[in-house]
Amino acid sequence: MVKPCWKIGVGSEGGKSNTGQVDGPTWFKDLGLHAFGEFSMATIQANGVMEDQCQFESGPLSFTDPTFQGTFVGVYDGHGGPEASRFICNKIFPKLKKFASENWEISEQVIRKAFAETEEDFLTMVKKQWLRNPQMASVGSCCLTGVICNGLVYVANVGDSRAVLGRAEKGRRGVRAVQLSVEHNANLESARQELWSIHPDDPNILVMKHWTWRVKGLIQVTRSIGDAYLKRVEFNREPLMSKFRLPEPFTKPILRSDPSVTVHQLNPEDEFLIFGSDGLWEHLSNQEAVDIVHSSPRKGIARRLIKAALKEAAKKREMRYSDLKQIDPGVRRHFHDDITVVVVYLEPGFTRTGPCASHLSIRGGLHVHSTS
Repeated sequence: MVKPCWKIGVGSEGGKSNTGQVDGPTWFKDLGLHAFGEFSMATIQANGVMEDQCQFESGPLSFTDPTFQGTFVGVYDGHGGPEASRFICNKIFPKLKKFASENWEISEQVIRKAFAETEEDFLTMVKKQWLRNPQMASVGSCCLTGVICNGLVYVANVGDSRAVLGRAEKGRRGVRAVQLSVEHNANLESARQELWSIHPDDPNILVMKHWTWRVKGLIQVTRSIGDAYLKRVEFNREPLMSKFRLPEPFTKPILRSDPSVTVHQLNPEDEFLIFGSDGLWEHLSNQEAVDIVHSSPRKGIARRLIKAALKEAAKKREMRYSDLKQIDPGVRRHFHDDITVVVVYLEPGFTRTGPCASHLSIRGGLHVHSTS
């Protein structure tokens, strides 16, 4: 059954941003209502400064047509600092709306334009700050987005975050996990082959360090927003710290910023979507995560997934979960990464008919700070 139309998202005030709740290193929004059903969000800080950011937007996807509506999810896993992930969190959704307004639709091309302009604007900021803040050239972020509208879900990804669909199937108990995103991490054979094909004359494009493949021996992701020092040779010099400077110049970007985009036609068997940074998937398989969501109450499900991941992280280190919880951010990074999870439930009636006029905006990860 299709629920009645709603005007303001649960927990929001006139469409203003909802800050969620904070409990120690955890930020969470246990349950809310969006245009196509319910959702749950949570983040947990492991680094000294929270580098993950996320956002949830439900309402108009265009500046010119308020009836053109949908839901947008973003998970931004920063590295080298929080600046790139925070920048994306502020910029990419307005850019999506701008290009959707110009093209009168959401499409793969519209999403690619939003990614490209977000990247260009961040690199422009790096250039402006180069002399007074050169470390910005070494800051970057993965970027995973999902857009739900007109019975479709568009998933765009740069880096190694992941989106997984939970789908019910006839004759099968539970639900099946279907991965909707393509990842870009040097530990994946497909990502290594891509880099080798782009840089056939560079024998050091990939280096194995501590049993892990790294691009130029420095970074695991093969695509990102930011990381200017690996994209423009003008930033690969002093005053950037020597550990980031490559010994030889390069003539084309080493990392890419264009996303892999998939488009999925939603059907009644599609029950929910899980968007997570790699900190989640390091400890849970796609099917394990989907099984937890399917078998658990909706309220607090994002936090429940994080707890399951942390239990696995503790188990790997032969320690108790209760002891892991006592470790402060910064030190905690030795045991697990920052983790971000957004679970989006899909109501069949809503995904087919489209939402009513509504507006919900939530940012996650912004209010979890360093303990130092």
